[in-house]
Amino acid sequence: MDNPELARSLRLQAAGCRNLGSPFHGDLLEHAADDLEADGPVVALLTPWAEADLRKLFDDAVALRLLGGLHDLVLSGDDLALAATYPTPGRKADAAPAWIAARAAILRHQDRLAAFMTHEPQTNEVRRSACLAPGFLTIAAETGLPIRAFEVAASAGLNLNWDKYRYQFGDTAWGDPEARVVMDTQWTGSAPPVDARVEVVERAACDRRPGDLTDPDQRRRLLAYIWPDQFERLDRIRAAIDLALSLRVTVEEADAVDWTARVAAPRAGAATVLYHSVFWQYMPAE
Repeated sequence: MDNPELARSLRLQAAGCRNLGSPFHGDLLEHAADDLEADGPVVALLTPWAEADLRKLFDDAVALRLLGGLHDLVLSGDDLALAATYPTPGRKADAAPAWIAARAAILRHQDRLAAFMTHEPQTNEVRRSACLAPGFLTIAAETGLPIRAFEVAASAGLNLNWDKYRYQFGDTAWGDPEARVVMDTQWTGSAPPVDARVEVVERAACDRRPGDLTDPDQRRRLLAYIWPDQFERLDRIRAAIDLALSLRVTVEEADAVDWTARVAAPRAGAATVLYHSVFWQYMPAE
């Protein structure tokens, strides 16, 4: 493929994966970039971005789509040869044989992978709740009011349950001591007001393409975007999904602006909080 930015984007994302604690995915993307430059089977999957510049490739998270598609094959059990090369607890994977298996998997499942890659990634990173919870604690402490929590761009709504998790803020803990979703943090400075009385009296969420946790394929898609050598993250999101299913969390399909005007108007006697985890940078200027 003539566009050098494609291979460059894969290698830049490889460095990003390594910096964020996934050496396996970093090495796998290096092999994918080599395959692309050698006109290997990766070319067919990246053809929709044949003319894209680097900004477009990162805006579309093309490298993460490729990684997610391969991980989806592993999680589904539909490519056992590939799965046998992926990391598991107690087994550190080698990306070199994994890429040989991945290359063969691309040839076997090209149409399925291409279809997977038409969807933009939605990473439901539950650890973002560790940033949200201190804000809610501060609001509760300063207002003394019950909270109405409204999340925009919520994907599958896993961060809607921020008050159901357990957090460690330095020497201070807050949250349900029996929670399966537990997060340690690198907290510095004064601890959040963990003695505040937190009562969530209303919660709702929207997304343009909400994830349906009752659909096994969509649940697997969420897991596919969690990097396979980050076992703690995988365990955490599985526990968060189980909790959301038990609470029957739903996310409304709606535009954030219209939904906010309709649903999240302030109400006397409660602190109305409109929030997001990662969304603001995607808002159009108009």
